[in-house]
Amino acid sequence: MNIYEKCPVLENDDFILRQTNQKDVVDLLNVYSDEKALPFFNSDNCTNNFHYKTIEQMKQAIDFWQDEYKKKYYVRWSVIDKNTNCAVGTIELFNRKAKDFFNNCGLLRLDLRSDYEKSEIIINILGIIIPETKKLFGCNMTATKAIPEASERIKALEYHGFHLTEEKITGHKGELYGDYWIL
Repeated sequence: MNIYEKCPVLENDDFILRQTNQKDVVDLLNVYSDEKALPFFNSDNCTNNFHYKTIEQMKQAIDFWQDEYKKKYYVRWSVIDKNTNCAVGTIELFNRKAKDFFNNCGLLRLDLRSDYEKSEIIINILGIIIPETKKLFGCNMTATKAIPEASERIKALEYHGFHLTEEKITGHKGELYGDYWIL
């Protein structure tokens, strides 16, 4: 299956992961305007810091994510809470090709509304995507960022077998980014 031809919908009893679309704009504005959530977003090597304050900014971000998918750069799923039928975050995932330690790595970015930044919720969400990563992206490891202050996220990563690495991701302009956990 080629993920860039048809993006799968993944789910468990509590959450659905489906490709992000404009129907999510209001819900995702609540995520990306959440000042408490912002420090946990991974914007390493990205064009901005994912802090959006208006519907128009959020619409443009979703359009950009959809365009990047068409170019086969990455997939952006909305994380839908089945109890509320609301998008409470997103997952970005792609197979990173680079000349550093993180070559052929499924790089996962999880952005959640701050009230969902709890270890049991993150364990639940990661439990949907982690088992599918290697099959969907053909990578030999998975990595995600968790800053030291992200204690709930770190507990969830440890639960799934991730460990902190000293290795750094090298950015497009030679910048070095740390705080990565690998599986």
